[in-house]
Amino acid sequence: MAFKTLSAFVFVIAAAGLSSASLTKRVTCSTGHTTANAACCQLFPILEDIQANLFDGGECGEEVHESLRLTFHDAIGFSPSKGGGGADGSIFYFDSDETAFPANNGIDDIVDAQTPFINKYNLTAGDFIQFAGAVGVSNCPGAPRLEFLLGRPKATKASPPGLIPEPQDSITSILARFAEVNFSPAEVVALLASHTIAAADHVDPSIPGSPFDSTPGVFDTQLFIETQLRGTAFPGTGGNQGEAESPMPGELRLLSDALLARDSRTACTWQSFAVGQANLQAKFRAAMSKMAIIGQKRANMIDCSDVIPVPKPVVGKPHLPAGKTMNDIEQACATSPFPSLTADSGPATSVPPVPPS
Repeated sequence: MAFKTLSAFVFVIAAAGLSSASLTKRVTCSTGHTTANAACCQLFPILEDIQANLFDGGECGEEVHESLRLTFHDAIGFSPSKGGGGADGSIFYFDSDETAFPANNGIDDIVDAQTPFINKYNLTAGDFIQFAGAVGVSNCPGAPRLEFLLGRPKATKASPPGLIPEPQDSITSILARFAEVNFSPAEVVALLASHTIAAADHVDPSIPGSPFDSTPGVFDTQLFIETQLRGTAFPGTGGNQGEAESPMPGELRLLSDALLARDSRTACTWQSFAVGQANLQAKFRAAMSKMAIIGQKRANMIDCSDVIPVPKPVVGKPHLPAGKTMNDIEQACATSPFPSLTADSGPATSVPPVPPS
């Protein structure tokens, strides 16, 4: 009889379209927001503050790009052999050491911008850096809603130097560095979807704010299309370390991106992201979830992902930039052809720099 009663209850739930998650009791915070865990309530005022005063009212702009870069540069500072705490905020607590690393050129600007918020709230720097990154990405149409876990301890020492891959590094060394923190080559490519909303200030200082694709305010697949186009010229002075020729004026191409798109170990994964927004979102979210807790124990953390805003849908669809044809694609994946795309109409695409805030 008890079994029949339980079965009937399960049937009623299924018939009503309810899941076990929807039956989970939620907490109402003093702000009026609801969340799955009371410990997450402290995040809602921080969310509103940084959206208004760090991200310029919720824009997908320079501070978002730089905050996302900061999440990675803090987290990758871990090696089983050399030490480091991973995603622990050491780049804030030991900023004079870590911002001097060559790979961190220019990152002191976003560390300085985030410092007043870190000092204002009762979060460790490691938690704030990852929270700000996840919130910032939510401002970019087409982005996935990133996971955020709360509970990183305060860093106790600086990250060792030399752990952050640089665009002039060989693909073998880049993949080996990521392998040290248990990232596969496919996960490395997925993580680099971050470059679709990124820009460079210091690779070529003559053209600060140069984006890596033609839609830096949208999290879309264009990076994986445009990196596969044949490079024709440098957008600025040329001859800069870590830079490859790009396919159109104003767009800067990192040497590492160009090589990853053409290396036999990663080319097919790179090509797989040229179309298929949902696949890109899912793989990037998974890679970011893994990156954001390097050096930490997931079991010791609190899931506050429901505090992160839901991004708007993607704007536009995969396409070739105006003035390009499929003949400009450099096929690199040996097992499948590059997806067939049409070009935008109008004059040849020229990419404007991302304006500073």
